[in-house]
Amino acid sequence: MTATDDLTTTAPGDAHPAHLDPSDLGTKAYWDACYDREIANHAERPSDEGTVWFADAGAEERMLAYLDDLADDWRLVKGDDGGFEDEGARQAEGDCTSFCDLGTGNGHLLFALRDDGWRGRMVGVDYSARSVELARRIAVERNRKDGDDEEQPAAADVHFEEWDILGEEPREEWLQGGFDVVLDKGTFDAISLSAETDAQGRRVFEGYREKVEPLIKPGGLLLVTSCNWTADELKAWFVVDGGLLEYEDKIKYPSFMFGGRSGSKVCTLCFKKKSNATA
Repeated sequence: MTATDDLTTTAPGDAHPAHLDPSDLGTKAYWDACYDREIANHAERPSDEGTVWFADAGAEERMLAYLDDLADDWRLVKGDDGGFEDEGARQAEGDCTSFCDLGTGNGHLLFALRDDGWRGRMVGVDYSARSVELARRIAVERNRKDGDDEEQPAAADVHFEEWDILGEEPREEWLQGGFDVVLDKGTFDAISLSAETDAQGRRVFEGYREKVEPLIKPGGLLLVTSCNWTADELKAWFVVDGGLLEYEDKIKYPSFMFGGRSGSKVCTLCFKKKSNATA
């Protein structure tokens, strides 16, 4: 998959950007086979945890740095310091920031958050049972390695569940209050490559935003990382009339020039759920 940031534009009058051409990367069979291979590799070499998507762009590191900045501004709560000098900086429930990782794959992003000191509730979901199996195996191995050296292993209490966000209802406990931060690192990209359509005759990815919004707390954040859509195109898909999301910020990546315009191979946007949202 390749993409640029702000190098393409939507045609005048289009309600949404043009659809991507479907490919195997948009099929469950592709990802099941992918994770079957990664499970076999991990079983043979436990240090092999599989592919970290967008690693060449440093996307994961940039996402973590961005979240750290929000914690420094007291907008999020890590919980790695054992307490807070400013009691007013706590969230209303007194909890650390909670995360839901959509299309979690091998769970690497959540493990990285734990390693970085985030101590809130973490749930990784994927529609591939093989993905969930891989992530759980990696968690067991990480806990085994870290258990003797740490009071709380880095992978402890990271939960992985099989869930098809487009085809199944979310668990009630995920909707009760929602998550502070919902993460999408390449999942919208993959869904955008599916040829499947929904009951309204739309490509299934067009209903993705509607499924994601209820998972986010009012005032909470959605981080979307893409290599298939430009920043403007992501805004067009996620910020719509009647929707609950508004554009918040953009994570910076190294840029290049093409045809007199600046862009990057990967973009990460932060959307905020409106504080007065009721869904």
